[in-house]
Amino acid sequence: MAFQKVEVQFNGQPLTIETGKMARQADGAVVITYGDTKVLCTVVSARKMREGQDFFPLTVNYQEKFYAGGKIPGSFFRRERGTTERETLICRLIDRPMRPLFPKGYMFETQIMPTVISADMINDPDTLSMVAASAAVAVSDIPFEGPIAAVRVGRVEGKLVANPTNEQRTQSDLEIVVSGSKDAVMMVEGEAEFLSESEMLDAIFFGHEALQPLIAAQSELAKLVGIAKREFVVAETDAELKGKVTELAESRIVDAVKIRTKQERYAALADNRTAVQAQLAEAYPDRAGEIGAILGSLEKRVVRQMVTKDRIRIDGRDMTTIRPISCEIGVLPRAHGSALFTRGETQALVATTLGTSSDEQRMDNVQGMEFKKFMLHYNFPPFCVGETSMRLFPGRREIGHGMLAERSAAKILPKHEDFPYTIRIVSDVLESNGSSSMASVCGASLSLMDAGVPVKEPIAGIAMGLIKEGDDVAILSDILGDEDHLGDMDFKVTGSANGVTALQMDIKISGVTKDIMRQALDQARAGRVHILGEMAKAIDKPRADLSQYAPRITSIKVKSDQVRTVIGSGGKNVRGIIEATGCAIDIQDDGTIHIASADGEAAKRAIKMIRDLTQEAEVGKLYMGTVRKIMEFGAFVEIYPGTDGLVHVSELAKERVKAVTDVINEGDQVLVKCIGIDKQGKIKLSRKEALGENLPTEG
Repeated sequence: MAFQKVEVQFNGQPLTIETGKMARQADGAVVITYGDTKVLCTVVSARKMREGQDFFPLTVNYQEKFYAGGKIPGSFFRRERGTTERETLICRLIDRPMRPLFPKGYMFETQIMPTVISADMINDPDTLSMVAASAAVAVSDIPFEGPIAAVRVGRVEGKLVANPTNEQRTQSDLEIVVSGSKDAVMMVEGEAEFLSESEMLDAIFFGHEALQPLIAAQSELAKLVGIAKREFVVAETDAELKGKVTELAESRIVDAVKIRTKQERYAALADNRTAVQAQLAEAYPDRAGEIGAILGSLEKRVVRQMVTKDRIRIDGRDMTTIRPISCEIGVLPRAHGSALFTRGETQALVATTLGTSSDEQRMDNVQGMEFKKFMLHYNFPPFCVGETSMRLFPGRREIGHGMLAERSAAKILPKHEDFPYTIRIVSDVLESNGSSSMASVCGASLSLMDAGVPVKEPIAGIAMGLIKEGDDVAILSDILGDEDHLGDMDFKVTGSANGVTALQMDIKISGVTKDIMRQALDQARAGRVHILGEMAKAIDKPRADLSQYAPRITSIKVKSDQVRTVIGSGGKNVRGIIEATGCAIDIQDDGTIHIASADGEAAKRAIKMIRDLTQEAEVGKLYMGTVRKIMEFGAFVEIYPGTDGLVHVSELAKERVKAVTDVINEGDQVLVKCIGIDKQGKIKLSRKEALGENLPTEG
């Protein structure tokens, strides 16, 4: 392939896409450059399809090389390890808008590998990798109904910005990634500070407009390369067999899908499949796979027609009704906060744990070391859908759902300086029939309030669905698992009654219009408000006190130049306080000190020990000190731990003293007065002037 390159101005700086220079044995390879950030993306698709393949095996493996940022990995072997959480999330960002655009029936194993090879810490490589993935397929011979592109949208001082810099992102009250084709939005994911539905919609379509130059650049590059797309054969369905299956199965499917409980419905559908296979086995031997595929398509068509034509859903609801909701709080006595949230046949057990700075998550990546003070972990065990598996670690789906819930809940947390806890929320899905991530958001809000975390306001989440058959459109509130599987869209929206905190949209068709998205957002808000009303019956504001088992964090402030004193040589002082009190102590460079303990008295002792270390002598004050060292010219008396002053021999007594040891000895407790502090900070003490004094003493 000959070298080709295109350039487009994007946000005032050039963005280039080139091919034919690197990774030339891949089916498609591009390098995208924006600023000093570079992403190499390759794609390879198998020439032969696996026997019996009935789905599109697309894999996206995104990786950030540490050398891209001039770093050496911090792992023991000093190599990039397995896929990080950040890389997993970006893999999903790339996969979701790409997958629907491969042609129907294309089931050849395909692997897309975006690799960050240079990172300038200004321009985030994630959206660039999404563009690179599309461009790599566009210049290859792999069939693809693209190209697509992606941008990040922020809002700084009320103005929408495409692909904001990292500095602008810190000032933005909105952050969403929008991916789309020339004509439609394909995917949306992000978070916001309680923005209205109309503001979110404006941001989404601002992003869609902003990405158009990136689509044009890919189309130009593909034209320059000029590679024809490979042809592939889609196996045609046997019309006679399809007719037989429909005749035998359709009426039973219509009856089965109206069964409202998931397990009974699945059992009825399974019985129907078994019966049809048995009835056709003799006439159509060795065609069980084909019969199964026809049955699956028939089940999908029946459900979709029932929704779009009859306006009846699988469980009998109309388009906007929310499933019955049950909320309980305080279900785990020893957890700091807990909730059991049940919506229909979806249930999440959610627990909140409060910790200290030592519990922060430390993540090493190409951008540098990151410290997370808030985490939400989502678990989807196999039993929640009545299955078994050898699952050992969370998969990409669990990580993605957890991050969506984390983004949602993060918006209601107090500022860390006001509530200096590390917070971990765990959502264990106990039952699932759709919208388990949104159940996790609701449960997280409840458990935070049960834990006494002073959240800004409660939030809830709802998953919206879409079924579109020609001009017939049905937008569904609070979708079931089957409605997600058989429908065209999964649009999750979280927030309070006052606005949106996060959203995520995935579609299986070539795009959704602005009117459909507007209706979905408005319908989601109505559902969200209803859910919040049900949640308020369990708890409507945070508890006044933390759990008795949660650590109490008290914050005090010392001068920044006293931090070294508190820590001590080699950490001696702070270790001594921790050992003496059992408290956890976190010391900031600015002099802020957080003392954490479930024992209030222990915290008070720790505070006193810190105050003793950092108190400064005042001229004219009396101190009860301890003689630490005897010299010929006087004695050094410690008035605070680590702080001592000199009592000159002339200041020991009113009469003349021949030897210091005639008056005091090492270890003696002695009342002294501070009579001066010189320019070097050395303290002058007097026993003579303290004699006969009855003023309150310190120490």
